[in-house]
Order: sequence, then C-alpha cells, then structure tokens
Amino acid sequence: MRIVFLAWRDTAHPQAGGSEVVIDQLASRLTERGHEVQLLHGGPSGNHNYRSTSIGGNYSQYLFAPFAFFRHCKGAEAVIDVENGIPFFSPLWQRKPVIGLVHHIHTEQWGMQFPKPVAAIGRWLEGWFMPRVYRRAPFISVSPSTTRGLVELGVAPTQVSTIEMGLAFDPLEPSPSAEPRFLVLSRLVPHKRVELALKMWETVRPITGGQLVIVGDGPELDNLCSMAGADVEFTGWVDDERKRSELAQAWILIHPAHHEGWGTVVMEAAAASVPTLAFDVDGVRDSVANGVTGYLATSESDFATQWIALTTNGSQRAQMATAAKNRASAFTWDRAVDMFEAVVHKTVREQ
Repeated sequence: MRIVFLAWRDTAHPQAGGSEVVIDQLASRLTERGHEVQLLHGGPSGNHNYRSTSIGGNYSQYLFAPFAFFRHCKGAEAVIDVENGIPFFSPLWQRKPVIGLVHHIHTEQWGMQFPKPVAAIGRWLEGWFMPRVYRRAPFISVSPSTTRGLVELGVAPTQVSTIEMGLAFDPLEPSPSAEPRFLVLSRLVPHKRVELALKMWETVRPITGGQLVIVGDGPELDNLCSMAGADVEFTGWVDDERKRSELAQAWILIHPAHHEGWGTVVMEAAAASVPTLAFDVDGVRDSVANGVTGYLATSESDFATQWIALTTNGSQRAQMATAAKNRASAFTWDRAVDMFEAVVHKTVREQ
C-alpha cells in the first residue's frame, strides 16, 4: 500500500521524542514489508528508508499540509493522521481512508505550555472538534490510558484499537555503578516535571548518597540547572551509545512526568534491567507494573519514601530489575507492526 503519515516532527528535529521514534519505527518497518511510505512533517528531515518531506514549521505545517499532500502524495491509499495535541484534520480536506494515531490526550498539558487563550483553543480543538471531525475514522492508541482518554472525549470504544508500541533495544549487560546512580531520561519540557526530581533529591540524597544524572535537552534546561543542588549532573543531549552506557550504570529510572502516552523510556530502562520509580499517572501506569517492575507513587512524599526504600533494599531492586527485563521482552516491534498493519488493511478494505 501507499501510506502517508502526517506527523509533527521527524526524528531529525532537535526536540524529537518518543512520538517521533514511534513514527520512525512504524514507517521504517512498513517500508521493509514492501509498503510505500511517506512522512509529511514540520522542521528538518532526516535520512530514512522512506520518504520524509518537511512542509513547514511547528505550526505553519498544519496550514500547508493539504497543499503538500496533493503535491507529494498522489496515489495514497491510507493516511495516518498523528495527533500531537491536535491532528491535521485530514478528513476535512481529502477523501482517502484516515486512521488517527494518538499517543496521549493533552487536556492539562495545554495549560502547562501555552497562555490561557491559546490553551483554551487547544483544549476545544482536541476535546470537542476532533471527535466530531473523526467520527467515522478508526483510531490507534498506544496504551489503555490513551484509549480511556479518547473515550472520555466522546470517541466510540469500537473506533479505537490499543497497540502498545515495541522496543528496538539490543541486548545490554547491566553494570551498575558502585555508588547509587539515579537516572532521569527525558526531554526537558514542562509536563515531564523534572523539577520535582530535583526537589525530592534534596530529601533523598542525605540518606542514600550517590548521584542524580539528568539525560536530555529541551527548553527547561537552563531553569533546571539553576535549581539543581549537589550531586546532580546534566549531560544534555546524548547519542544512543552514551544512553546505553547511562542505562547500564543506573540503579533506578526516576520518571516524575505528569503523563505519558506509553512511556518509551520506561520500557527502554526495563529492557536494560532498570526498575522505574514514577507517579501513578496516565500512560506510565501502563508501562510500569506497580510493585513488580517498579513503583508508582501517589504523592511527592510517597515518591521520596519509595526512592529511599528501593535504593536501600538491594534484593528487592534486583527482583524488580529481572521482572522489568522479562516484561519488556514481550513488547516487540514485530508484534506492534503486525497489529498496526492489520488495522490499516482493514480500514482500506472497508472504505
């Protein structure tokens, strides 16, 4: 089939995150299976085995998308319309079969990143307008939490297929550091709430010792650096080799995000035998098996208490590390692409 992805960014974008990794894996693997795949997006394009075309900036791309689609995507048989806050509303301007791909619902995130008037428009577009424009389209969500969120917006449960995404992670032999080493692996943006990790570290550090390592880049970097106390290291952006090295040394992944779609970094840590400590929030509660592969805290004080307990209980940490690795092995990309491809075939066949 000829499949077009409409997405916010390519993996070449300096602020690319888990959403972009998912799209790249799906597009690459569908191409390997013989499909003709094209990605239309904003910002810089990378080199891939599929066609990647930049059609504007972060926001102008939504205006240019119809023109770019008719110019570059003749013969398209299916459109994957990726919702990053808002989708491209492609059912309004083309007649090909559309599938909405949703990582997470942005309801509260709008107010974290935009002024009130803009946030209100964003919530209306996502919460009221989107379900009506896509009322005849199937959706793919990446977690049970996202599926529940779509249903709460008014999308019929029968429209949604839940497909947890896979991992592309080569075997990694853990080599934990001698001293406690805690890892935050995240884009540094408001809804990841890395400032809470810094705040709780001041309670944890006098008891556990060790180092808190924050891997990632983003608009919050300077602010977070100004907040950091002792024994905190900021690495900035790192390549895959350095990321693997940090995961190999880590004792616990510290993940204070407000929400996730699925939690790709949680599953990467799990594949590296690193348990996760996080809040009990949408998306993360799907990727962490509470009490088995990590802990889901209900408050900041609970988070700090569990941080200390898991650090000082080596046998429990080892059990969680083994359970995390075993669970991660079930989430393969072959499985995810099989399910994704089946939804696309069904959608094209039924239209």
